[in-house]
Amino acid sequence: MKTIVWIVVICLLYILQCALIPLVTLNGIKPDLLLITVLSTGLLVGKEKGVAVGFFAGLLADLASGGVFGSHTLSKMAIGYGAGMLERKVFKENILLPLLAVMVATVIHSVLMTGILVFLGFRVEIISLVMHNLLPLLAYNVIVAVPIHLIIYKINYAEMYRTE
Repeated sequence: MKTIVWIVVICLLYILQCALIPLVTLNGIKPDLLLITVLSTGLLVGKEKGVAVGFFAGLLADLASGGVFGSHTLSKMAIGYGAGMLERKVFKENILLPLLAVMVATVIHSVLMTGILVFLGFRVEIISLVMHNLLPLLAYNVIVAVPIHLIIYKINYAEMYRTE
């Protein structure tokens, strides 16, 4: 039952990201709801669940992006694992946790994605990427981080204290 809940949540956020979020883009930049979900899952539940959610969310993102297949999957799995490593070291109820973590995760995700592209021989304009993509993406991700983090927190709380 727990797995089905996570799959439904990820699919709903994916649909929201693909259908409604493009309506509020800023110069083609939109928040990465799946990245925030992977990050929050890793921070709140642990590295195993963070990697699993990262794999599924990254696979969905790869299928939709049309870019280098596997780049989103690899990057989101790394974010889920890294966040999961911090799960026992953070105070989960702190509201600053998702804000600070999403800033770091967004930068790491962008560096990983850019590194994959450079490794595969693509030409990347770093200054343009930072100024026109990364900074607006940081702002967008920070705005939506707290609501998504609270959703993941409530799902995790409901799973922990549900009696079957």
